[in-house]
Amino acid sequence: MKCSMAERRGMVVKDSRISIVEQCGLLSIHRSGFYYSSAGESDENLEAMRLMDAWFLEHPHSGVITMCVYLCMDKGFTINIKRVRRLMRLMGLMAIYPRKKLTIPGEGHKIYPYLLRGLKINRKNQVWATDITYVPMRKGFMYMMAVIDVKTRFILNWSISNTMDGDWCKTVLEETIARHGCPEIFNTDQGSQFTAHEFTQVLRDNDIAISMDGKGRALDNVWIERFWRSLKYEHVYLKPASDGLDLYQGIRQYMHFYNQERRHQSLDSLTPHQSYKQIAA
Repeated sequence: MKCSMAERRGMVVKDSRISIVEQCGLLSIHRSGFYYSSAGESDENLEAMRLMDAWFLEHPHSGVITMCVYLCMDKGFTINIKRVRRLMRLMGLMAIYPRKKLTIPGEGHKIYPYLLRGLKINRKNQVWATDITYVPMRKGFMYMMAVIDVKTRFILNWSISNTMDGDWCKTVLEETIARHGCPEIFNTDQGSQFTAHEFTQVLRDNDIAISMDGKGRALDNVWIERFWRSLKYEHVYLKPASDGLDLYQGIRQYMHFYNQERRHQSLDSLTPHQSYKQIAA
């Protein structure tokens, strides 16, 4: 007897002796399909966040003041800088511009140098990159993490969550390594999830060189940023999800299209999956 995704998700029991990871595996659902409860904000804030997200894709240099002016003058919101700052932090948005002082890592967090400047990337699994993005829904929002193979543009793994939790990021990383082996270099931004000891320890334990974007540099992780742009313009904004499970199912369909069907001129008109399979490591 076949069960729907929702029915299979309902079979997962938090108090079972079998872990949630194992249960999701037995039921053939990704764990991100289980952790799907969306974070809550007012309808006005959700609309402001949706507009800010679309604006930021086009104008990544926009800071709190610019964003506040845009919402008030162009979109008719009555909103102050304090609220815009909170919402931008909640969304993980940070304006891209040169700073006099680089971000100081949190206690126990180490910032690693950027290793990709001038590097010729000519094989798969040479460089992987990752990032987290805010994903709006009709009611609420979630976060998405994806890991991309830079040479082939193949999305190796992805997951959605209602929080930007460090354990979630670590689990996605471990899953990706288990499925595809280890890259030579792994590139991230300087977010606290990626500078945390637990995350970087996984990379060190697997002898993977750690690379981190420089603050204020828009192009250091351009590959994953281009993917976010494609995902949002080709799917998220066109087909707003009604809830987290709808979001998961929709993104899963788009990911199949992106990896298996969408041809890239930069890949000699191959799909990312074809390129990943054909290019030598």
